[in-house]
Amino acid sequence: MTTSPQSSGRVFSGAQPSGNMHLGNYLGAFKNWARLQDSYEALYCVVDMHAITVWQDPVELQKQTREAAAAYMASGVDPSRSILYNQSKVAGHAELAWIFNCIARLGWLNRMTQFKDKAGKNREKASVGLYIYPNLMAADILLYKATHVPVGQDQKQHLELTRDIAQKFNSDYSAEVFPMTEPVIMGEGARVMSLRDGNKKMSKSDPSDMSRINLNDNTDTLAAKIRKARTDAEPMPSDASGLEGRAEAANLVGIYAALTDQSRDSVCAEHEGQGFAEFKKSLTDVVTAKLAPITEEMARLQKEPDYIDSVLADGAERASALAEPVLAEVKRAVGYL
Repeated sequence: MTTSPQSSGRVFSGAQPSGNMHLGNYLGAFKNWARLQDSYEALYCVVDMHAITVWQDPVELQKQTREAAAAYMASGVDPSRSILYNQSKVAGHAELAWIFNCIARLGWLNRMTQFKDKAGKNREKASVGLYIYPNLMAADILLYKATHVPVGQDQKQHLELTRDIAQKFNSDYSAEVFPMTEPVIMGEGARVMSLRDGNKKMSKSDPSDMSRINLNDNTDTLAAKIRKARTDAEPMPSDASGLEGRAEAANLVGIYAALTDQSRDSVCAEHEGQGFAEFKKSLTDVVTAKLAPITEEMARLQKEPDYIDSVLADGAERASALAEPVLAEVKRAVGYL
């Protein structure tokens, strides 16, 4: 299989294989990845090295890596048009990350808000990997000289760090090795919130399964989760400005908008005056129609682990071929070659 470069440049993205993939992953990432294949040379990575910044059961990690790959493909990532692989199979990620550990400054990492969020009150017990993983993220992107990265609002800080590292490397070694990677900000639904708390992002790590819609939920489970999703007693406003201060209602409207490729304003206009109990029925129909084929295809793919492994192995070989000349250029600049 080959991937032909597209005129718009090269895009890189990835997701961790840690637990059930959910609607937030689909709307914030996978759906957009499928679209980006039309315009970019694309690399999509299962970031299993990032996953072990917190302890993972080895057997479960392997299973979840396959599940993540299945979710990518079921959502429209085509391994004949993109490069699909898992991070640990391409040694260049670790090699470049070490060099970036020596380029990045402690002050830069101290400003990373996601470490504070993930480490919480146990900061001193967090792994070193969790602290420096933004450097690995920069290596993931720059190992392929990716020109673009699709990001949500919560990841823009990491892309800014990637650009800082690229700029400092180029300056320190007087060599224009790395590009200034640009963000691709996607549309509605880039940030999907918890069904139980509209101020928290939908997450695999939330202890309540009712807080998220998993891509492997059956239709009955999916319908029950939407029916029980937290909202308020106010009706649907005429436009999105009427959702201000109504986090849970805004979240449900945003999900509907993202799945139907509409604006939030148009969704509000379409359902103006409707109570949210009624709106949830329409939302259930939309979510079921969009996710049922993905759930079915994921289940089919997961029954073929050898096929998934072959896709990942082929992708790793192709990714390595792109990474090798970049690493050689880096090593020459540093003085290793």
